[in-house]
Amino acid sequence: MLSQVQKTVRAYVELTKPGIVLWLLITAYCAMVVAHHGAPSLRITVFTLLGLAMSAGGAHAVNMWYDRDIDRIMQRTARRPVVTGRIKPSHALIFGISLGVVSFVGMTWLVNWVAAVASLGGYLFYIFIYTMWLKRRSPQNIVIGGAAGAFPPLVGWAGATGHLGLVPGLMFLLIFLWTPPHFWSLALYKQEDYRKARIPMMPLVRGPRATKIQSVVYAVLSLAASVILYLTHSVGRVYLAVAVVLGVLFVMSNVRLLKEPADETTWAKKTFRFSLIYIAALFLAMVV
Repeated sequence: MLSQVQKTVRAYVELTKPGIVLWLLITAYCAMVVAHHGAPSLRITVFTLLGLAMSAGGAHAVNMWYDRDIDRIMQRTARRPVVTGRIKPSHALIFGISLGVVSFVGMTWLVNWVAAVASLGGYLFYIFIYTMWLKRRSPQNIVIGGAAGAFPPLVGWAGATGHLGLVPGLMFLLIFLWTPPHFWSLALYKQEDYRKARIPMMPLVRGPRATKIQSVVYAVLSLAASVILYLTHSVGRVYLAVAVVLGVLFVMSNVRLLKEPADETTWAKKTFRFSLIYIAALFLAMVV
């Protein structure tokens, strides 16, 4: 049996969405290695990734505070700590804001102001642009709001170098273009959840077929962006091979999804899972 303290700690950890934070840290660290042409110092690595983890976790906590009304409606979010009462809404909000503040101050002092501002930008974008403005109002919620998930490479690059430039901008663009087909594939087999919560996801507003066509377009653009990154000479041939092969497979997966009948979700699930492998493999290949 877990003690009450352990249960509370676990609930607060859950509030930060640790699985998503880990993925964000991977892209940030890979950007750091590319920027530094090797592993950065342990000090810079630890403080940059710790600051980013706190910022992202804090944004997620504020998101769960704000979305607690719709989270209790959707099956996949009904067990979140604020919904179940394991954490009071006010405590979640204070926790989320505190993490954001500590992250910004700590990164400004221990890393550099460029990395701190980039991390804060992702924090504010996720809370105000995505969560509070777009998510419940526009089918473009994922297209525009999803850019919040593209900030980590900027944070990692700035943490390693103290500045930004074309290469981290292309990494940002790559994740930005990858995000719509990634989340729309999830939305296609979770339509009932979003319908109940009245969230205007693209499959509900424009229909499954229109969503799938746009997913194919964004998958092609993702492939193009990944190849353009190679042309900057910041990554090697191993990366190019991985980018082309997996990029083509990502496009093909979305084309297969387009051909799937609207009442089936097999390829929606497969495309969602492959999209995670695709983006993680791309960033790991950058390091190689």
